[in-house]
Formats: sequence, structure tokens, C-alpha cells
Amino acid sequence: MPCEPPGWGAVPTPAGEFRLSPVRLPADLALIAGWMNDPEVDAFWELAGPPETTERHVRAQLDGDGRSTPCLGLLDGRPMSYWEVYRADLDPLAAHYPARPYDTGLHLLLGPSVSRGRGLGAVLLAALAELILRRNPRCQRVVAEPDVRNRRSVRAFERAGFRAAAELDLPDKRAALMVRDRADGPAARPGPGSR
Repeated sequence: MPCEPPGWGAVPTPAGEFRLSPVRLPADLALIAGWMNDPEVDAFWELAGPPETTERHVRAQLDGDGRSTPCLGLLDGRPMSYWEVYRADLDPLAAHYPARPYDTGLHLLLGPSVSRGRGLGAVLLAALAELILRRNPRCQRVVAEPDVRNRRSVRAFERAGFRAAAELDLPDKRAALMVRDRADGPAARPGPGSR
């Protein structure tokens, strides 16, 4: 399983103490479904609708083969983001880029709209990428594939130390392949107010 939050612990960041917690259904469903119904989020996640829509998406991972783990991101103990940490080399994504063994992929959603546009995504992405690389020595790089139209997300990955490696034509979007190599060293740690 790529995401083992109970063993990972908390990570200090300039924005506060950050940690991942595995999603629990039905307890976390209302919170995540509420975020998915934000029009800004729905533009890229396309999971707006009744809670059952979000539940199907999350349940497929929880009941799957362990290649993808849905997590809540907690900042100073408060849930404020949704993450999917997955084995990119075992994902259908691997057919679209030169995957390496143990590549770990990330999907991120900053929940409350007040969390967006302040540089917080970059801070958390940098912290989590470094945590993944530290906790999993077999993983040599962390990857992501945000929609190229989602400029905010692409910029957050760049500020977190990822580089744009390619544009990919995926079945559901044109994506920017973002890569953070272990060899790149620690990412810059922008403050939560940086742009």
C-alpha cells in the first residue's frame, strides 16, 4: 500500500503540523462530498452530485487492491484537504509515460476555498513528496498529472520542487506530467502566503 499514514506521523511545515489520515466511510463522506460539490473543485475532479457519487469514487480505492489510498490531510489537526497517494507505475497512467518501479503518484484537493490561492498547496505538496521519498527508499520519484488547464495546480507543483516533464493525452484530460526526483534534493519551502 503506498499510503501508510498511521506509521508516517506528522510533518512540521511553515503552515503548521501536517499529517495524512486514511479516509473512513461513512464518517468522512459528508466532508469530502461537500468539497467535491464546490464548482472550482468540480471543474477538474468531476465528482459533484449526491454523496453517493463521491462514495463510489472513494470506495473503489478502499475496496481495491491497495494501489491507491484515499486520505484526509490534516493541518494542525483540522481536516482541510483530500489526497490520493497511488502507485503510478501500477496505474493506467504508466501506459502514458516512462514509468519507473515504485513511482508514487499524488492527487490533491484543497477543501475549503479559503485554503486555495495562498501558496498552501505548494507547502503541503513539498512536505508530502519529501515524506514519501524518506519513508519509501524504493521510490525514486513522486509524480502527478494535473489537468494542463489547472494552472494553479501546476504552479503549486512547480513551487513544491516538481518539474513539468511532459504533456500527456490521457483518456479524460490533457495533463501536465509533474515529476519530483529524489535526486532533486529537498524542495523549496514557500510560506503559506507566497505566490
